[in-house]
Amino acid sequence: MKLLNYQRGTMPRPGLALSDTVGLDLLACQPSLPGNLHLMLPDLASVRTIFAEFAPRAAEIAARWEKGIAPTLPHFDLRQARLLTPVILPSKIIAVGLNYHDHAEEQNKRLPQRPLLFAKAPSCLQAPELPIELPADATQVDAEAELAVIIGKPGRGITRRQAPEHIAGFTCMNDVSDREAQYSDKQFFRGKSMDTGGPCGPWLVTTDELPPLASGLAITCHWNDKLMQSSNTDNLIFPVDELISYISRTMTLLPGDIITTGTPGGVGVFRDPPVFLQPGDTVTVTIEGIGSLSNPVVRRED
Repeated sequence: MKLLNYQRGTMPRPGLALSDTVGLDLLACQPSLPGNLHLMLPDLASVRTIFAEFAPRAAEIAARWEKGIAPTLPHFDLRQARLLTPVILPSKIIAVGLNYHDHAEEQNKRLPQRPLLFAKAPSCLQAPELPIELPADATQVDAEAELAVIIGKPGRGITRRQAPEHIAGFTCMNDVSDREAQYSDKQFFRGKSMDTGGPCGPWLVTTDELPPLASGLAITCHWNDKLMQSSNTDNLIFPVDELISYISRTMTLLPGDIITTGTPGGVGVFRDPPVFLQPGDTVTVTIEGIGSLSNPVVRRED
């Protein structure tokens, strides 16, 4: 399943993508469901029942729209919908540095002996298609394509064997990075937490739709038409189950928490010469089996 949040009126609404064009409003199908998508993640049985009922009719619904019949609830047109982030204000975003072999190689760095963790403020999240806003004084802002894990079942002290049952699904993420802040502070939090610096989406793809632990998936990042990053999740140094186990030794993982698993080689700062995002650019992160996440770049005038 592809679970999503979309904006209906002024409020976020949880939904499903039944096809490339047909969306389904979950609360219109079952009003007793929680209004917040991440509250559904620990137990998706009700959502799966709804999916099984409505998915077979998606092609029929799309065909009716092509004949000029307007969408009516519980269905909506994904092409017209404003998608939001799959999780809204998670308790935490845990990011992993230097976790692709090719990213370590481009820096001439030894492989880490254990995961290098840092935090991104949840307020950095940005929806698909909405702008990455460069701070007025920021001139060295970079983009990083990443596979993100969304936790479904809470837990602490999770073993690698137990890890898959704690995963609700996966999504695309762009770890936008203010390199000047990152390097001058000598730690990552400010440089990785700028407002709008965490584009995420377009939806959460459940684990049954992907290979185990999202392994073997192509991952790319384009700046406009230029391919900047191209790799595969098999190149992760620490795979998803090892990350969940390692992180949960220290902190309890809660439903909706996001683990963003690191970026491949090809980022702007390590190119010769370095390149950074400019107003007018568009950044697109694509992960095989999940989808594409695109965001334009603008300058914020404070």
